[in-house]
Amino acid sequence: MKAGRRGLLADDTIAALATSERFRSLVRPFLPGDPVPVRAIFFDKTSDRNWLVPWHQDLNIAVAAPTDIAGWGPWSVKDGLPHVRPPAEALAAMLTLRLHLDDCDADNGALLTLPGTHTHGILDDTRLAAFKTAVTPVLCAMSAGDALLMRPLLLHASGKSVSARRRRILHIEYAGFALPPGLAWHTAA
Repeated sequence: MKAGRRGLLADDTIAALATSERFRSLVRPFLPGDPVPVRAIFFDKTSDRNWLVPWHQDLNIAVAAPTDIAGWGPWSVKDGLPHVRPPAEALAAMLTLRLHLDDCDADNGALLTLPGTHTHGILDDTRLAAFKTAVTPVLCAMSAGDALLMRPLLLHASGKSVSARRRRILHIEYAGFALPPGLAWHTAA
């Protein structure tokens, strides 16, 4: 079994969950437009499938095909899908819902965040390093069934698990805006 799986919006069950009014009602108050699920990822951290995630922002979105649009780029390919870095304004109009399927804490790799960093746009390495020393990290310990909402621009990380307990999360990204003409969301992201 892999440590995670991308492209889950192509799965009918996950797509139904992501488009459900229950989930959309959680994110709707924080988006400028009606929430559209644009990517779903499953993470499964165990003592066998264990990794460290350094401080970062989520800066890329999956789209159907590359198109040259001013302010959108650079382009990359991840798991065979074209990805682009949108402008900070677009990322600020997105929200991630992380549904915790297991209890998680510091021992099994719970999310760490640097509060308020999402309001500073896309950070270069120098500004990221400054925030790491200036802002006290917050551990997002969660219980199974809890949903955590976060902005893609929020600096976040997670440590390796030092526990035998699993840490499974369904990560769904929502956009509250339409892409510019010429771009389309990748429907299987």
